[in-house]
Amino acid sequence: MPTDDGEDARASRRGIQSVDIGFRVLAALAAEPQAATLGAVAKRSGLSASQAHRYLASLIASGMAHQATSSGRYELGPQAIQIGLAALARTDVFAEADPAIADFTRDTGRSTLVAARGPLGPTIVRWHAGRTPVTTSLAVGSVLPLLGSATGHAFLAFMGTEELVGAVEQARATDPRDADVDAIRQRVRTTMSASVDEMLIPGLRATAVPILDIQGRAALVATVMATPAFARTDDEAIVRKLQSVCKTLTERLGARWQ
Repeated sequence: MPTDDGEDARASRRGIQSVDIGFRVLAALAAEPQAATLGAVAKRSGLSASQAHRYLASLIASGMAHQATSSGRYELGPQAIQIGLAALARTDVFAEADPAIADFTRDTGRSTLVAARGPLGPTIVRWHAGRTPVTTSLAVGSVLPLLGSATGHAFLAFMGTEELVGAVEQARATDPRDADVDAIRQRVRTTMSASVDEMLIPGLRATAVPILDIQGRAALVATVMATPAFARTDDEAIVRKLQSVCKTLTERLGARWQ
């Protein structure tokens, strides 16, 4: 005959499993780009339609989900949005990004910088030296050209319209180079990276990848650098690894990787 302790343990496991499935349904709603059908939620969460419907009903009752009366589609509810905003407010993008980029540098041996947008332009806020040092005058605090660097191009690609106009005017006041801003933005948004080869410093090639915030702007940019000491045949795999790191950081900030 089962003991009370055994019954409690089984009930606890059932309860935890229910919470786990409920979070899967919430994650499915969050992953959909817009309000979703029952079938889409069920498929993404790995449940049958009837199972997904039961969990959605509970989530709606608690305010974690919402069903539109007109279409019958489901989306995140006000309570889920409040929790997400609270989590976002507690997230320090630099505190999240810096150790992740440091790990990337250790794994690849490539020197990597992290830049933020400052009042004068893209500004280096961290420099992670690789196994083979990159000799350059750049350092923490250096301002990179918006129109003439991989880092600048990554910031440029994810600016809003009004912000873009002001930033380009400011950049061209000191850097009159003929840069096709629209082409740069389209290329970076398509590949989710910006590369330059000896544009800023002779012998130095660089690829920058954005870390996006919830508004789709580049909160930070991570740029991996290489000299002729590094084989170009390795560059593509290195960039893919950096993109994976930045994608994870973007999603950790509650944003969508484009």
